Amino acid sequence: MVNRMILNERSYFGRGARKEVITEIKDHDFKKALVITDQPLMDAKVSQMVTDILEKEGISYRIFLDIKQNPTVENVKNGVSACKQVGADVLIAVGGGSVIDTAKAIGIIMTNPEFSDVVSLDKTAPTKKKSLPLIAIPTTSGTAAEVTINYVITDEVEQKKMVCIDPHDIPLVAIIDPDLMEKMPPLLAAATGMDALTHAMEGYTTKVAWTMTDMFHINAMALIYKNLEPAVNEKDSLAIEQVGLGQYIAGMGFSNVGLGIVHSMAHSLGAMYDTPHGIANAILLPYVLEFNGEVCENLFRNMGTAFGFDMTHLSGKEAVERVVEAIKELSRKIGIPQTLEEIGVRESDLEKLAHQAIEDVCTPGNVRKVNEEDILNLYKKAYK
Repeated sequence: MVNRMILNERSYFGRGARKEVITEIKDHDFKKALVITDQPLMDAKVSQMVTDILEKEGISYRIFLDIKQNPTVENVKNGVSACKQVGADVLIAVGGGSVIDTAKAIGIIMTNPEFSDVVSLDKTAPTKKKSLPLIAIPTTSGTAAEVTINYVITDEVEQKKMVCIDPHDIPLVAIIDPDLMEKMPPLLAAATGMDALTHAMEGYTTKVAWTMTDMFHINAMALIYKNLEPAVNEKDSLAIEQVGLGQYIAGMGFSNVGLGIVHSMAHSLGAMYDTPHGIANAILLPYVLEFNGEVCENLFRNMGTAFGFDMTHLSGKEAVERVVEAIKELSRKIGIPQTLEEIGVRESDLEKLAHQAIEDVCTPGNVRKVNEEDILNLYKKAYK
């Protein structure tokens, strides 16, 4: 078996790293930027932490804000129009996964205009050219979109999430600056952190995980699990920094080996209910872990060890139970809703959700083979 690894070309880490955006613009001789962000980040003056630097250095830029929390085909099309109007030669995405995913789609269409309908980018579209250069500056500790070859766009007509997988979309530069992440409200910090932990755990248990991705995922689990509670509840600066690093490390792993049915099921919820992705993942994760644990108990011993537990004397079944309960406890401590009913999901929609999830691009990667009935039963377990 041949294992492939794709990573972005350059990354910067640490407080104040956002200033390196100027280094990259000058090194590449970019002339005009389209800054892609969203209105809440503008209102919170987070985006300005980057645009102020551009202005100080006299960099020409325009701002594009038309992005939903689950970005749509229309958002992407509007972004492409804005990019053309500006004549941008570089995209600068300042935001969470929704912002960076939208920027990726815009960048791909700018250099591959034959996919301008957006919906043809679903799954593994045969694009020919690299994206318009993208500098990705995350403001959340969750999606790792700044380092992955994936992006997710909602097709509102079909009520489905398109999971687009394309090595051509990977950002040219990733800038991970904890100063930007400190502005997150507690629930957003909790949700994005649980999204990152899900990436690490699903990536570690996916069918094609291997030595190098295991290295990323185990270290990401340790960083995120041990630091997420103080990052959310105490706004501990070091913990925020460690979670930010952990989510990036997880991204390097899962981008190359895929995910599983936590994400398949979360994508359905996002498409039908506009559920924040991290919240959906956090609610579903314990139930899927318990289900998958029946076929990979040995992996749970390693996950528990990464969390800092003594797993030495536990049976395989006990190891699964220990990890599952730890996830539930962490989720409760950081204020994550605990059931699908609590977030407004209708029980009558569970069958439709399961039907969509079984068709999701992440489903084949799940460590345990599943059918539609299995997924429906998992939704039912997570419902109340």
